[in-house]
Amino acid sequence: MLRIKILLAVFIILLSSLACVTLMGKPATAISDVPEPPAVTQVFVTELPAEAPTVIPTVIPTEIPDEIASCPVITDRIIEANSPMIVEGDAETMDFGSRSEDNITYIVTYYISGNEINNPSFESVPSDLQDEQNDTATHQKLWGYFAALIPLESRKSLAEFSVMTDGRDNVLAAVAQTNDDPALWGLEVDIADSQDYYYLSYTLVHEFAHLLTLGSDQVPPSEAIFYDPENNDIYLNEVSACSNFFPGEGCANSDSYINQYYDQFWVNIYGEWNKIDLEENDDIYYEQLDKFYYKYQDQFVTDYSATHPAEDIAEAFSFFIFGEKPVGDTIAEQKILFFYNYPELVDLRTKIIGNLCVVFPG
Repeated sequence: MLRIKILLAVFIILLSSLACVTLMGKPATAISDVPEPPAVTQVFVTELPAEAPTVIPTVIPTEIPDEIASCPVITDRIIEANSPMIVEGDAETMDFGSRSEDNITYIVTYYISGNEINNPSFESVPSDLQDEQNDTATHQKLWGYFAALIPLESRKSLAEFSVMTDGRDNVLAAVAQTNDDPALWGLEVDIADSQDYYYLSYTLVHEFAHLLTLGSDQVPPSEAIFYDPENNDIYLNEVSACSNFFPGEGCANSDSYINQYYDQFWVNIYGEWNKIDLEENDDIYYEQLDKFYYKYQDQFVTDYSATHPAEDIAEAFSFFIFGEKPVGDTIAEQKILFFYNYPELVDLRTKIIGNLCVVFPG
């Protein structure tokens, strides 16, 4: 993603929940024509610090003045902070992070009820994270900001909110199916990387895009995979029975956003990408993914988009929300224009921007 001084996405495999850390599930076998459902999550290094608001409203006014609803300075800076930088000369080697979740420590998980979080379940944490665990005001602030950005009616599948950390400058947020119900999802935010609201706003919208495009109304979850995520035969049977795009949780509906997106933008490059994604050697995987990104750079809004079709649609959705409507000269711009074909998403964009302009710190 050639981001402003950072970037980078870290792969996280959540076998227990099987899905979306921003994405999907369990590793596939080494069969070249079978897609692997990788788990990936958005990563940002914190920069451009912004002071968080003391109180974040979760009820947004129904009427937003035009001069506030546009707030171009905020949206322009969000896009700038999360856009690829222009590289002169030879292509820069990308660092896509690690596919391991070994360094993540979960601090607390709350249950979500509408705009509220309650019934915290505190994890056993080392002494150096005790302050973060006790900082319930920040937990509430982080959830409150997400709840203020995303309309309630658009996040009904979200059932849990977790505060976690893997240290500074790594994973910022993730989503995954809950352990108990494949149709319900959980949002995770790293308390150590949450101070920069230019990255946080973008990443929360990115994670919401996964709820939007991978939810049960779009991708009916496979209960067989969910309840037996280690069973490779079950996974392969589910894939072979699917005539549409299979992101990992299940077979996408024909008219789903992600299936339409895949048919329009990924059919011709998916086989090449899938061979890379099935590579078990991490060094070879990252080297080949780097080459893949630069080969098709004009097709992706960020480098992170190249890690998986589900990440690609989430990145493009974030640019759709925060960026200006592009002309469509490149495939990357056409991916942003894709969302303008859906009136309900154009309306959602207006609501999210209006909310952002009310609650963004400072």
